[in-house]
Amino acid sequence: MGHKVHPIGFRLGVIKDWQAHWFAAKPEKYKRMLLEDIKIRQHISGKYPEAGISRVEIERQANEIQVTIHTARPGIVIGRGGQRVEELRGEVERLAGRRIRLNIQEIRQPELDAYLVAANIAEQMERRISYRRAMKQALTRAQQSGAKGVKVICSGRLGGAEIARRAKEFWGRVPLHTLRANIDFGIAEARTTLGRIGVKVWIYTGDIMPEAKKPEVETPIEVKIESSKAEEARTDAATQTSQVPESA
Repeated sequence: MGHKVHPIGFRLGVIKDWQAHWFAAKPEKYKRMLLEDIKIRQHISGKYPEAGISRVEIERQANEIQVTIHTARPGIVIGRGGQRVEELRGEVERLAGRRIRLNIQEIRQPELDAYLVAANIAEQMERRISYRRAMKQALTRAQQSGAKGVKVICSGRLGGAEIARRAKEFWGRVPLHTLRANIDFGIAEARTTLGRIGVKVWIYTGDIMPEAKKPEVETPIEVKIESSKAEEARTDAATQTSQVPESA
């Protein structure tokens, strides 16, 4: 059996960035801050399940916590006149006990977000839509949006079968071993009456090439070279000055 590595964790520090930016020097502080992050993410995702929230980034500063919500439907999170944002900010501040600054960022192409695609497939399964149809529709939409490769796996009691099995749909190429390959990965669960069905989605959108290093340009040293005529004129002037008789 092969050892499966999380595609995003495998690329952290290379082309992917962490979803939490903070540092804890002591283990006790690390535990407290990690639990805070989990509570904040669970609260935001649970409050707006229909908003298409893909991820929540948390950055801790000296006096405040900056929370960035990536959502496919920013209007649901913001509300009329920003009313919902203020409510959410107050709830998260009470949860964390610190000042919170909320940023809402729209996901322009939700068809290329692996978590949103997986959640959409899971939602269709809960509404008793055929899993094959949901998977093929997701592949087609991602392909039309500009993806270079998609892989979808559903596992569980598919179609109400007594024995759990796995179904797979694949299109294009998904180079999991290439570190520069920009691969998004998402997991969702469909809570059906016969049990839970897991959905995994990989979406490959192209390579992220490292920036080329600019060659160091050395500043030229200016060297003044005087002509021989100028040197002769200077020598003649000095000689004439020395030949002038001193006044009595």
